[in-house]
Amino acid sequence: MSNLRQEFIEFSVKAGVIRFGDFVTKAGRNSPYFFNAGLFNDGANLGKLAAFYADTLINSGVEFDMLFGPAYKGITLASATAVALAARGRNVPFAYNRKEAKDHGEGGTIVGAELKGKVVIIDDVISAGTSVRESVEMIRAAGATPCAVLIALDRMERSGKDDALSAHSAVQEVSNTYNMPVVSIGNLNDLFDYLSAAGADAQLTQYKQAVAAYRDRYGAV
Repeated sequence: MSNLRQEFIEFSVKAGVIRFGDFVTKAGRNSPYFFNAGLFNDGANLGKLAAFYADTLINSGVEFDMLFGPAYKGITLASATAVALAARGRNVPFAYNRKEAKDHGEGGTIVGAELKGKVVIIDDVISAGTSVRESVEMIRAAGATPCAVLIALDRMERSGKDDALSAHSAVQEVSNTYNMPVVSIGNLNDLFDYLSAAGADAQLTQYKQAVAAYRDRYGAV
């Protein structure tokens, strides 16, 4: 695990954004951990999160011209990442969408810079891929090119029902469907490595076995 990925997982755990226990996911699965980017809800934590996004994007080598944040969480994430990129000498425009079209003023569903060139979609996680599909459609409709998706955490889970699991994760399916990379700051393997290295911290190591079992059952190769 790279230092950046390790720092992100540790930061998320200490901020209470990655929590351990018994949670039910959108897919109806009982998960021993839960990630909620909405809990990065103060200025300091949001600024640090944006720095992780910016550094990960720069390190990825993806060529891009602007950022797009799908409503709702993506709005904050894209705007904060744009600020962090500017602080690193890369000033790029960003845009986001409204859930409902505005019928006065400038109207429309897109707010911010004009969608053009190569666009990176910024979100927190990919579950069913609905947000990415809608974003790709809006970007292409504007004549721009979606070039990558940047997320905080890749859960690396096979999609589908328990009795008919897909061979691929939601992230892999998005990447294959739209022929573009999905870049994550951290993933399930990084989280497991963090728990494995927790050492004497019994509060964390007690969850290692549960996370390992969950990864064995649902993890995508």
